[in-house]
Amino acid sequence: MPIEATVARPVTLPAQSGVIHTYPSVHLADAFAIGLPAEASRDPELLARFIVAHQPAWVGWLTQVRDAVVACFGLKTARDLAALAGREKDERVGIFRVYSRSETEIVLGEDDRHLDFRLSVLRGPHDVTVTTVVHCHKLLGRTYLFVIAPFHRLVVKASLRRAASLGWPGTAGRP
Repeated sequence: MPIEATVARPVTLPAQSGVIHTYPSVHLADAFAIGLPAEASRDPELLARFIVAHQPAWVGWLTQVRDAVVACFGLKTARDLAALAGREKDERVGIFRVYSRSETEIVLGEDDRHLDFRLSVLRGPHDVTVTTVVHCHKLLGRTYLFVIAPFHRLVVKASLRRAASLGWPGTAGRP
């Protein structure tokens, strides 16, 4: 497997992404790309679902720690978001609400009282790019983002690497 298919690398925010101009001010914006084999699915929603469903085990532990802390501040936990999937009419990919989709991109995200964020999974001709933009509300949002930003970057890169190591959907008979 070529190295570009297993290394999640930081890239410039893709101009064609639907999340680039979502907010009037952005407190975090980053993008990471990883190569896709020619036989991988070209469906961005399928790729997003695969990435979210196959995150490294330590991401679940980190989410539990995050939830224990943010619950004290009245913020949405992963459990709260998962419960919404069964009660809301909004479609979700994992815990993330689907905001839009096209042939090449799905935009996910969530709004809360401390911050709003959007996550794009954009399929290119030879890779997939995950772009995140965050708009904070007041000091609580900026403080939260300061604490979690380094973990966010680790999670995105590790999730892309794990998906690549498992074999993207569409490769070797994978759904």
